[in-house]
Amino acid sequence: MIPRTLARPWIWGFLAAALVWVTILAISSQGGGQTVSLALSLAPYLVVVGLGQMLVITAGPGNIDVSVASVVSLAGFVSVQVAATTGSVALGILAGIGTGLAIAVISVVAILGLSVPPIIATLAAGLVASSLTLSLADGFTAVPDEGLRRLLNLRPAGVPVLAVAVAALTALVVVLLRRTTYGRSLLAVGQSRPAAERAGVPVARVIAVTYLASGALAGLAGALLAAYIAPSPDLGTRYLLDSVAVVVIGGTLISGGRAVPVGIWGSALFFILLDGLVNLVGWSTAAQNLLKGGLVLFVLFLAGGGALRGPATGARTRRRSRPAAATTPATITGDTTHG
Repeated sequence: MIPRTLARPWIWGFLAAALVWVTILAISSQGGGQTVSLALSLAPYLVVVGLGQMLVITAGPGNIDVSVASVVSLAGFVSVQVAATTGSVALGILAGIGTGLAIAVISVVAILGLSVPPIIATLAAGLVASSLTLSLADGFTAVPDEGLRRLLNLRPAGVPVLAVAVAALTALVVVLLRRTTYGRSLLAVGQSRPAAERAGVPVARVIAVTYLASGALAGLAGALLAAYIAPSPDLGTRYLLDSVAVVVIGGTLISGGRAVPVGIWGSALFFILLDGLVNLVGWSTAAQNLLKGGLVLFVLFLAGGGALRGPATGARTRRRSRPAAATTPATITGDTTHG
């Protein structure tokens, strides 16, 4: 009988977060509820970026969006500027999302139109975003909307309003993957792109929508994060590595074909609490990164979930999944999403 932690790989992220939380309580005088509330205030931004990265990674081998960090930074500046100029917070947030979409269009054109590998295409798009960010940052004087900042800091009964909103967004992504044609098609493409093409799945359209969704979510995160903290050129720096790590630790297969939106929450809380722990003990940035890398590898080893299988096992898994994908994309979602 397969242990539940192996059948549900997203559990590892929550277990790791709980372990770090207990460690923080053991070595500090900070209350447990206060620690969790603070983690829930910071985790939603990483979850939003992680959901977009998850969709991209689910599309199959080679798909990754390395432009998300630059998009977060650029969207932060654009959103704050638009909100300050127009006096509308809603327009500012929409401007941030639109910024993410615009940068994602560059990636989509390069990937689908020029056949550039995704990692190169999104890197180039990220460089464009970084250049624009530096231009905007020079002499930037706009300040985030105070009302939006108060809303983002609102924590009735210790539960941040933003965490509730992002939890609802996560639920929508679960429904998207399980119940919509796009979701089933994305999982089919991730399991076997040739089989999905033979089944009539519009692969190019699915890939385009996926990268656009990632850009939009990164733009949304940047708009909200800039209001919560302040816009800066390095606002999104940590979100590149962390967004990939929370996706994989959360149970999504790095090889594609299985998405686990709920798992991103566990791994995001793990990373936020881990940051608090290493800052508490006074470790250097280099030591923090080394610890993060080691823990990520350890959790991946424990979680397994197909990413660490040997070549023979992986090949057998692929051969079994192709007939399902070739028959119809609608038959795939049963065991490929957990939420």
